[in-house]
Amino acid sequence: MLARTILAPPKAIDFDAIRDELGIPDGYPAAAVAQAQEAAAEPPPLADPLDVPFVTLDPPGSRDLDQAVHLSRRGTGFLVRYAIADVAGFVEPQGPLAAETWRRGATLYSPDRSTPLHPTELSEGAASLLPGAHRPAVVWTIELDSAGEPTAADVRRSAVRSVAQLDYPSTQVDADAGRLHPSIELLPQIGALRRLLGRARGAINLDIPDTEVVRGPDGRWTLVRRAVLPIEQHNAEISLLTGICAARIMLDGGVGLLRTLPPPTPEQVELLRRATAVLGIAWPPSMPVAEVIAGLDGDRPRDAAFLEDAVRLLRGAGYTAFDGAPPAQAEHGGVGGPYAHVTAPLRRLADRYATEVCLALHAGRPVPDWARTALPDLPATMTAADRKAADLNRACAGAVSAFVLHGREGEQFAATVLQLEPQKNRAIVLLREPPVRAHCPPDGLTEGSVITVQLVSADPAAHRFVVKPV
Repeated sequence: MLARTILAPPKAIDFDAIRDELGIPDGYPAAAVAQAQEAAAEPPPLADPLDVPFVTLDPPGSRDLDQAVHLSRRGTGFLVRYAIADVAGFVEPQGPLAAETWRRGATLYSPDRSTPLHPTELSEGAASLLPGAHRPAVVWTIELDSAGEPTAADVRRSAVRSVAQLDYPSTQVDADAGRLHPSIELLPQIGALRRLLGRARGAINLDIPDTEVVRGPDGRWTLVRRAVLPIEQHNAEISLLTGICAARIMLDGGVGLLRTLPPPTPEQVELLRRATAVLGIAWPPSMPVAEVIAGLDGDRPRDAAFLEDAVRLLRGAGYTAFDGAPPAQAEHGGVGGPYAHVTAPLRRLADRYATEVCLALHAGRPVPDWARTALPDLPATMTAADRKAADLNRACAGAVSAFVLHGREGEQFAATVLQLEPQKNRAIVLLREPPVRAHCPPDGLTEGSVITVQLVSADPAAHRFVVKPV
């Protein structure tokens, strides 16, 4: 849940300057906007409408709605229908709009606004799966058995209509009260089954509470510590399921784009096991790492420190294009098997191309040249976009952290030691309130311990602050 913190002065943080420093574009080129406006005015012909009451489920206030879902029973199992915005129908393979999406790679989110992959005429308008109107979509229909394992998958273009736009906090309240929308009444059950299957595959789910920059009711920027809601976890399992099915289609077809991450090495697991011994966390010799992680709570200091160490197992993710023989390393260690990104084409460039590959392979027709020839260039583009997103998040969080601490120099704060970094001669600590991440000298500190730190200085202009253990 959200916890209020000390607020920064209103309008004191220049996010525009942060974006300028990182080379993030301000506005969309006129020629690309004009092409988007033309596409929005004359959308692609709608395929046969699918008479299913889809709903969308996203963060509050979202307008770029990539996915809509409908869940039902099928015999002793389940039927998952997942509609994905058909962005390829609006974006010509060549031209100023396509070129600008390649320059951006992904939608970037700042606290005050987003920098969209596509002009808002498409991303928040004609291509978005907003409720009340038929929209072109790529619909995945996935049959699951009673345990949640997929037994068949179909993907094709259809027209869909969302009947409701739901958000995570309100839907979690409905789930707790037993009154979920009928279209997603089965989401907790299916999500839990899929999560169990993921643990059996060795999937690593690090649902660590995160620090977010948000605007308070009075318009001021602040930091909050927010745990991932159960309904978000369940919804993410539907997206993972779809990506797993997409990867299988591409591997069977001999062409595609996978999201890959090498599985943890025995050496990495052994280092993590040593960390549990230091922290006093039980890890029986026969228990897989995924099972250990699943039993932890990121709100507990010892567990938070262990999960911080476990993040290292998920570093090194990338994209792998192939055409012919499957890649030697086709796995995603965090998912526990092959996986592909296909569920967010409004916000992620790669999904538009991977989806087109899946449509063609499943229908038994050649992959369009515009999609096939682009595959080798996508990994570098997506890696650059991911790096820029991480840099933006880090810079914005740092700026707000300096502002919420400014004026409190000399004060002491309770903090958890998340990680020691001997090679950098520093420790990473998380202040309890406000929930600020900081670096301090590591001498005498132990991971997972709760300590007291003192704020030495906070410089909002430089986005810097210094703390020291007391």
